[in-house]
Amino acid sequence: MDTAQGRGWAAGGAVTAFVRFAICGGGVGLASGFAVAALDRRLPWVLANALVTVVSTLLATELHARFTFGAGGRATRRQHAQSAGSAAAGYAVTCLAVLALRSLVAAPGAALEQVVYLSASALTGTARFAVLRLVVFARGRSRATTTTRPLPPTATATATRTSAPTDPAALCRAA
Repeated sequence: MDTAQGRGWAAGGAVTAFVRFAICGGGVGLASGFAVAALDRRLPWVLANALVTVVSTLLATELHARFTFGAGGRATRRQHAQSAGSAAAGYAVTCLAVLALRSLVAAPGAALEQVVYLSASALTGTARFAVLRLVVFARGRSRATTTTRPLPPTATATATRTSAPTDPAALCRAA
């Protein structure tokens, strides 16, 4: 896609997309932080984080498809599956961060857990932006360029061996 709009996406569009990503993903992330804290009272923290990660990933992927990356429609199943892969890495990082905090601090307060959780989420969110932008919601990739194969050597050799007739009578017969 070599249009002005496509070039804008590549150049200044990254900043705009990141701002939208921070707003959509950050909003979902903040809500997730509160949801994990609320569920932590009823479920083990790791399970609460897993549940919230699944729901927030579905919601955030839809938001990113519609608003952040300009797809303008719903996310496809492929995009949800790819997004889930990057969210799984985020889940692992947030779990490790909070479990490390709990092993270092005997009774961390809710505010400290939120700071650690949201910091880990922001860190993985930055990497997630790159994955979503460059892989999941990538624009301008032509399927034709990825499936084009060079001609086999026999086809090229045949074309070079056959020469066009130069005699007018032979040209008439060839037509």
